[in-house]
Amino acid sequence: MKETRCFPNSPSSVTQARRYVQELLAATPRDVADAVAVMTSELATNSIRHTASEFEVGIDRTSRTIRVEVTDRGSGAPTVFSPDPTATSGRGLHIVEQLSDDWGVTAVTDRNTKTVWFTVSLPSR
Repeated sequence: MKETRCFPNSPSSVTQARRYVQELLAATPRDVADAVAVMTSELATNSIRHTASEFEVGIDRTSRTIRVEVTDRGSGAPTVFSPDPTATSGRGLHIVEQLSDDWGVTAVTDRNTKTVWFTVSLPSR
């Protein structure tokens, strides 16, 4: 079952989104839940920085995977950067790329929304 929650375009929403996924994943192995929380924070930060819209976080958990989606009404396509080591930003999607099993972007042009998503496999029991 997919759980969703909307957050306002505010820096405090990054913390709220992170806590939201941590609460929903309380029964998940801690290392997985922590990685999902970090990636969600990165996507929430990107949404706040690059759009003027609220954003929605969706989490769908099965027995084998966790899929997180962050949807906003921003234009443009997210891009993975290779920032200079002294840069203070630009690593968010690189972090998502490294920590997730898969990730991508789905744009819905007629609604002017985009969803950045990632998946993480759960360890076998």
